[in-house]
This record gives sequence, C-alpha cells and structure tokens, in this order.
Amino acid sequence: MDLPVIDLSPCLSGEWDPHLCAEVSRTLRETGALLVKDPRCTVQDNDRFIDMMERYFSQPHHFKLLHERPHLHYQVGVTPERVEVPRSLVDEEMQKNLKAMPKENQPHTPIGPDLKWRYFWRIGPRPSNTRFQELNAEPVIPEGFPEWKETMDSWGYKMIAAIEVVAEMAAIGFGLPKDAFTSLMKLGPHLLAPTGSDLQKYGQEGTVFAGYHYDLNFLTIHGRSRFPGLNIWLRNGQKVEVKVPIGCLLIQTGKQIEWLTGGDCIAGMHEVVATKRTIDAINLAQEQNRSLWRVSSTLFAHIASDAVLKPLGHFAELPLAGKFPPMCAGEYVEQELAVINLKGKK
Repeated sequence: MDLPVIDLSPCLSGEWDPHLCAEVSRTLRETGALLVKDPRCTVQDNDRFIDMMERYFSQPHHFKLLHERPHLHYQVGVTPERVEVPRSLVDEEMQKNLKAMPKENQPHTPIGPDLKWRYFWRIGPRPSNTRFQELNAEPVIPEGFPEWKETMDSWGYKMIAAIEVVAEMAAIGFGLPKDAFTSLMKLGPHLLAPTGSDLQKYGQEGTVFAGYHYDLNFLTIHGRSRFPGLNIWLRNGQKVEVKVPIGCLLIQTGKQIEWLTGGDCIAGMHEVVATKRTIDAINLAQEQNRSLWRVSSTLFAHIASDAVLKPLGHFAELPLAGKFPPMCAGEYVEQELAVINLKGKK
C-alpha cells in the first residue's frame, strides 16, 4: 500500500482546504501513518542532521555513556542499546493478539531489549512550573560537537512546525476547532529523538532494532532514513514496509491522539528490523565507504505534561470513550515509561 503524500504548502499560504483536512484525518484514522511534504523541511536539513548523528553514534562506547541520564528516566541525553524494552515483550494482552494474527502480518519476535541507541533532545520552551520536572529537564550537549545545539534545534523546530500544521488539519478533518490539539501541545515535552543502530555489529537479516510497539506521545514525525527497515501496521492489521519518498516526512499516530479521539484514531504499531532491503543498503554503503549506523530522524510531539488527556468534543460520546478517563498527560507518560524500563532504573 502506498500512503498518500500531503503537501502542506497550501496551508502555509493560508489555504485550508476542508477536503485535504478530511484526507489527513481519514488517513490517520485508517492507517495510523501519513506522508507529508513541507517546503520548510529540506533534504539538506535532514542530511546535515543525519551526518552529525552518524558521527556521534560512531563515537566510543565510554564517550556516549557520559551523556546518559538514567535518574531522569533517560528523557534527556543518550539511551544505550539493550535498555528500552519493547512493549511486545512485556504486554501479555499484546502477545495474545500477536499470536492470533495471520503469519504474514506477525511482527518479528525480539529476544530482549532493543538493540538501538537513542538520543533525546528537548525542542521548544518548557513550563516554568510543572509537576513533572523529570520530563522537562535541561538538555545534554556532547563535547566535541560545536554545531550540536544549532543543528538539533534547527531540525527539531522545523519538524515540530510540520507536526503543528498536520495537527490543525487533523482537527479540522475530525470536526474539532482548528487549535483543539495544538493548544494542548503548547509547552509540551517535545523530543527530537534520533536512534542509532549499528549495522556493522547487527547487520544480519531479521535482526530486531526496535521491537513491535506503539509510541506513547501525540504524533511522531520522521525524516527519511538512509537505511530501510521500518514496518508499520494498518488499522486492519496489515503489515506494511514503509518507503519514504525523498523530500518527504513520515507521521505516525501515538497513544495520546488515541486518548483525545476516544479511540476513533488509534496508536499505530511499528517495528524496525533488518530486511532484505536493509542488507542491500548496507552493501551499497560499504561500497561507497559510508557510515553503517542507521539513524532515524525522529521527533516525538507531546501534549503538555500538566494538560489533561480526555476525549475532545464529540469524541466524548463514542462508545469507547469510557476507556479513556481524564488523566494528566505527564502521569500517563510516567506510567508508560515504567513499563518499557525507562523510569526508575538507576
């Protein structure tokens, strides 16, 4: 299945086509994923960011561990490989559902914590007063990367700007006020969160870098990776290997939008594995003497930590709305972090 590509240019010029907005909300509802083109987010921007992150992830193990902050739930700085536990390993209900899937749609089975590294970098201002200080901590800047802050902020702010347009289009398409989502995103703990997977060390077909899971935030946005490997699941249970066209960004639904729509739009499931296409890309990179670190150019857009998650507007009348009682967004995030081993580990 080819996901539609939504060009955000008309909205940036003040033209909010209701049919295009309806297409955004419909696609998010039916597939949990969307491809967009934003002229503010260029291929050169993405390449500059990935170049820097390839250089960082290729640094010695002991150097990267200097940027680890486990006492802050790994919500800033680096998360080493084999720390984050894929939900499919610890969620019994999810495991039961996976066994009932047709074999061709089943995800790969991880054998332990994820093999990917990740770096969390805050994007945007933080609240001066919050109950959730650990989710709103100061950033960590590695030594020897003078361009770090400017590169991270530049790419992160551009991607969050794209998310905000999509959030407004989705709100219109869902029949909500245009700012229904973006008003809740203000001062949210948005995270630029690139992952690094060592394909020289773990470059065998079938290797699981990120086990089957959903994202706990509102919407996730990715720039194009230099190595394939992302599989997503549509709402009908079909497994799809994602191919992001050059110049496009991939957006995926997280758990917070599921909450806000009373289950009308559900969090998209996905995994990252080494596929045949990944192996082909590894071989080509070796021929061209390029880095063998697979960097995902990822940003997690969140609802503000102290805002309340609950079904909005007409979504409160849906049959499943009762499964989404009012809850502080930060409280929900902390509960989720505990499940995947990113909270409380010292």
